[in-house]
Amino acid sequence: MPDAFRPLYTTTAKPQVNAPPLAGETRADVAIVGGGLTGLSSALHLAEAGLSATLLEARAIGNGCSGRNGGQVNPGLKLLPDAVEARWGKDLGGRMVALAHRAPGVVFDLIDKHGIDCAPARTGTIRAAVDAAGVAELRELVRQSAARGGAVRLLDGAQMRAATGSDFYRAGALDPRGGHLNPLAYTRGLALAAQRAGARLHGESPALAVAREGGLWRVRTAQGAVLAPELVIATNGYTGDLWPGLKRVIAPVYTYIAATDPLPEALRRAVMPAGSALYEADWEGVYYRLDEAGRLLIGGRGPQRDARSAADYRHLARHAEARWPALKGLDWPFRWHGQVAVTADHFPHLIAPEPGVHLMLGYNGRGVAMATVAGAAIATRIASGGHARIDLPVRPRITPMPLQRFWRAGAEIATAAFLLRDRLRGR
Repeated sequence: MPDAFRPLYTTTAKPQVNAPPLAGETRADVAIVGGGLTGLSSALHLAEAGLSATLLEARAIGNGCSGRNGGQVNPGLKLLPDAVEARWGKDLGGRMVALAHRAPGVVFDLIDKHGIDCAPARTGTIRAAVDAAGVAELRELVRQSAARGGAVRLLDGAQMRAATGSDFYRAGALDPRGGHLNPLAYTRGLALAAQRAGARLHGESPALAVAREGGLWRVRTAQGAVLAPELVIATNGYTGDLWPGLKRVIAPVYTYIAATDPLPEALRRAVMPAGSALYEADWEGVYYRLDEAGRLLIGGRGPQRDARSAADYRHLARHAEARWPALKGLDWPFRWHGQVAVTADHFPHLIAPEPGVHLMLGYNGRGVAMATVAGAAIATRIASGGHARIDLPVRPRITPMPLQRFWRAGAEIATAAFLLRDRLRGR
């Protein structure tokens, strides 16, 4: 469907990964299912710890949302720090908040360490408010961040106009720890780093079944199998039936992205001059940034299915034009979509239902940073024999999302309501 799916990153992501399909039977210390950021970060950190890791990806490395997202490297979890600590306690909750806040720095440090060519920009993340409720939320974010030593700064309307080139926003919260990058290039760069460290990666190798075989897990593909005492399943928004009940933990919500060609110089100076990544507080499904070539990328919710034509992306162009009227009439030649994993409690889920099993999913739109550190945490846990204290809760069982089978209808209704509200507001 060339009119409905023309990703930008497949054109701009430079590193290529040679990950041939698995052929025959092989053994490893750890078998990993999923060639996105969680799986690749796990593979890299396991290999650096001296463990052998074999990773299976159903399609090409980075094919899922790890290589299709908006490229934002966001600090923090979905919920504000006080709410995280209220749910998980002062100790674990505090460590979770600290992990999520330092996660962008981990990403950028890995890029520097491994020389990953992915257009990294440590230009901060702006959470933008369009109404009084959003401003109050931002004030709380700034207050709670300051109480934990964070440097999140509140921007008033005039400062937001200077940062964004738009007079649309009443306020913003700028977190300098964030930024943005080319996510497919970053994902491929992690894959290359994992291979250099000794991990074995196999694309076009869907895992068909998992079974206990003595003290090992056998992960079977069409042409081979991996046997390992430790198993990581990191399929996130593309989770299927490989592990019973796992796909019921999340709602795989579709997100749509459109991008322009490089903007003319005058427009480039006028649109997002601060160079930060931005997402809107009243509906976090809307986010955008300028890339290194001056293209504007904007993403948000859309039809909860694969796109059928360019018409499925038109609401994104309208959204951008409401913020910068000078964009009207501009072409948006790049368009693509993917599935993000949303959990009922808005927290990532690391589940260990049996000895040697690690199921990881549910980043709620913060996957670039959180998947990277989650993969490292899984590697630490495995390398320590399960004894290391990590900064994520380890759940002993799968907890299905209530009414999960109705997620698609709910997401469609919510998307339609937000789009209608925006039109009524002239947005």
